[in-house]
Amino acid sequence: MMIDCHQPLGIKERLMFFYNFLQAPGQVGSITPSSRALAKQMMKPIDWEKANTIVELGAGTGIFTKWIQEMKRPDATLVSFEKETTMRNRLEPLFPNVLFHEDAVDLGRVLSEAGLGKADCIVSGLPFANFPQGLRDQIMEQVITTLKPGGVFVAFQYSLQMKKQLLEVFDSVSVKMVPFNVPPAFVYVCHKAQR
Repeated sequence: MMIDCHQPLGIKERLMFFYNFLQAPGQVGSITPSSRALAKQMMKPIDWEKANTIVELGAGTGIFTKWIQEMKRPDATLVSFEKETTMRNRLEPLFPNVLFHEDAVDLGRVLSEAGLGKADCIVSGLPFANFPQGLRDQIMEQVITTLKPGGVFVAFQYSLQMKKQLLEVFDSVSVKMVPFNVPPAFVYVCHKAQR
């Protein structure tokens, strides 16, 4: 089933997202899904020709999943994590070629068991500001250890709270604001050294 990544989400998906936000605001992070402008900005830093293993953290309603599926090479693998069961169960039949898993803390184990080695890029929609510091540290440790040398980590947040922690683990971090999103978001582009 081919999904047009330029097609806006329907009312059913938006209501499901809002309902999940009300049930677990710490996991969902926003009352509305990401905008097309934000998705576009998130996809920009990735070298789609070279990316073999792509990881998505916090798939939500599948906004970024759609874009990644459209832009990746047909032989590239997408591994996606979504903690919220209802959202994950909805995405699995829509994207049968994507390897869906529950917990981003298991990233290293999942890649290893799938025989994928390290990730070329990791795209994150996780609401790090809502997580306790211990969980943030665990996920960031998984990100930095599973990312290939020269790989890119692209994440969006609604604040600059994560900048200090990202600068501690990545060789370069740049931030771009996306005003045409509700609420406005910051896209972090983090590169791991080639060594």
